Amino acid sequence: MQFRTINNNEKKILKENFCEAEDWKKIKVAEGFNPERVQNTTFFGEVKLGANNEEVDLGPKRSRKSGIINSTISNSIIGDNVFIKDVEEISQYKIGNKAIIENTGMILKEGETSFGNGIKIEVLNEGGGRELPLFSELNAQLAYMLVHYRHRKDFIERMENIIERKVDKIDSTRGVIQQNSHIRNTERIKNVNIGAFTRLYSTSVLEEGTIRSTKSSPVIINNISSAKKFIIRKGSKLENDVIIEKCFIGESVEISAQFSAENSAVFANSEFMHGEACSLLAGPFSVSHHKSSLLIANMTSFFNAGSGTNQSNHMYKLGPLHQGILERGCKTGSFSYLLWPSRVGAFSVVRGKHNTQFNTEKFPFSYIEKSDQDSILNPAMNLATVGTLRDSRKWPRRDGRINPEEEISATKINFDLFSPYTISKVLEALNVSTELYEKATKKQNFVRYNGIKIKRLLLRTAKKYYKIPIHIFIGDQFVEKYEQVSPTDFEELKEKAFLEPDKIEREWVDLLGMITPKKELNQIIEQVENKEINEINNFQSQLYNLYKKFNDLTWRWTIGLIEKFYDKKLEKFTNDDFIEIIDNWRDNKNKFNNIIIKDAKKEFSKDSRIGYGIDGNENIKDTDFRAVRGKIEENDFIKSLEEEKEQVNNTAKDILQKLKT
Repeated sequence: MQFRTINNNEKKILKENFCEAEDWKKIKVAEGFNPERVQNTTFFGEVKLGANNEEVDLGPKRSRKSGIINSTISNSIIGDNVFIKDVEEISQYKIGNKAIIENTGMILKEGETSFGNGIKIEVLNEGGGRELPLFSELNAQLAYMLVHYRHRKDFIERMENIIERKVDKIDSTRGVIQQNSHIRNTERIKNVNIGAFTRLYSTSVLEEGTIRSTKSSPVIINNISSAKKFIIRKGSKLENDVIIEKCFIGESVEISAQFSAENSAVFANSEFMHGEACSLLAGPFSVSHHKSSLLIANMTSFFNAGSGTNQSNHMYKLGPLHQGILERGCKTGSFSYLLWPSRVGAFSVVRGKHNTQFNTEKFPFSYIEKSDQDSILNPAMNLATVGTLRDSRKWPRRDGRINPEEEISATKINFDLFSPYTISKVLEALNVSTELYEKATKKQNFVRYNGIKIKRLLLRTAKKYYKIPIHIFIGDQFVEKYEQVSPTDFEELKEKAFLEPDKIEREWVDLLGMITPKKELNQIIEQVENKEINEINNFQSQLYNLYKKFNDLTWRWTIGLIEKFYDKKLEKFTNDDFIEIIDNWRDNKNKFNNIIIKDAKKEFSKDSRIGYGIDGNENIKDTDFRAVRGKIEENDFIKSLEEEKEQVNNTAKDILQKLKT
């Protein structure tokens, strides 16, 4: 944008409109500037004013001529067709084209600032030692590594140095409010960069932060109390008396209804209301909707907190130094309590108040309950509940991000319920269950494991349940590969589909949503340590490339799993062995779906109808229930499982016919 010195006629009109300037020689304007549209405004220092010859859209059926009214502008640049009215002062800011700012107090850039970038927060461990540096390109995967991989000292130092260099490049000469942003009824904005199309209404204080908003994914901040030392990424919404300090808010996150958070990082599609978070590391789809919930010093992802969920990281010895891990897919029941340090296995449900520490990472899909003074583990029981499968299928549909694959810094998410990560856990559960059962005597009702009690006979039952997802996973992978290859005979199948198998012992990790082999991840870490990666974009690109290899790496690992589970080397597999894989897949997939359908049908039982037909007989109760809940055979989720069973049977029949011929 080209600017020129204001001419005498423009100056005269401005003065007639009750405008003042500390020094009129420092006021510059662009072509298209209309002095008639600037009224009762004071200018300090160097001010540049863009064209103001168009109208601006102020909302439904409301527009005004662009211009500046009843405001003070200091050392700032005002873009084209901006509308500013009743603003106490804008100081050291660049205002983008078509921005709207009304009835607002101070908007100022003051002192040295990186707009929230570079601030370190004490996440996961409230006592420090796992400090996470905030910056605009942070995602869940990098946050996980910076927080958890403190044992890789060179990696941490190198990454922090890379981030520092990135932060140092941020232009701190003035703050920015980008184009088409709307700011209304806000008391104070200090040292905050505001992205395009941001909607900021009725907010008290914003200080030291960056809002990364876009046209397709605007950030909405409405009626919050304060936000200090923060980064907010695109598509997120904060409203209704929220308080945040020293926080990172990822893509499409919603925080509302008096929720408060400090020293916390929350990532894609998470939702928080009413409660409180402190030193929380929350991966994708972490949810807390209810009052009296305290999430403190722990890590979650795909998590749902029941009302009154509470945790403690303070043993009243050396301070609040302890941490908890809730692996992906965990839930806590109403008024559950966990004492850190503890670790809960993937897709497990915690109910009751637990006053002792335990570690159930090798028992995924379990129920953890309280009995007297003991914590009780019911292994594999969460495999038999409709909620687990339903949750895993709703998450992809509820991803509110737009084209996340196009942005390398976006949080990477693998949604699979059964993946190498969870199946590895299931394999460990089978081994531990066998070992514990064989060592126990028949007189023992319970065995103890990692601070928790397990009913001895449930170990045998759990082994049956844990084999189901293994057969399903192997079959799903095999069927997908078979349909890709579409072989004409058995030898072609082996040649095209069965590559060199990966070692089943390979460890897989869940980087807060992204599932990947640890070996490949270590290679990226070593590139950072060896100074082969020197820029944050290079690191994010490498991580993104690894993310895209998930399906191929999963298939190689599955081949190794097939060899181990069927106890036969690949070269010795016959056609009958592949037939057995398909038979096991079909039978276990149907068994699993039947278990889920049976559990879902409990929602239509007589007990579920209590409270319906309040003033009528049994017939009215049933009619009222059907009017509200519908018929069991019309339930969309149950219908989808019945359709899936039919599809599985047809697919199995088709593949088996081809294999047998």
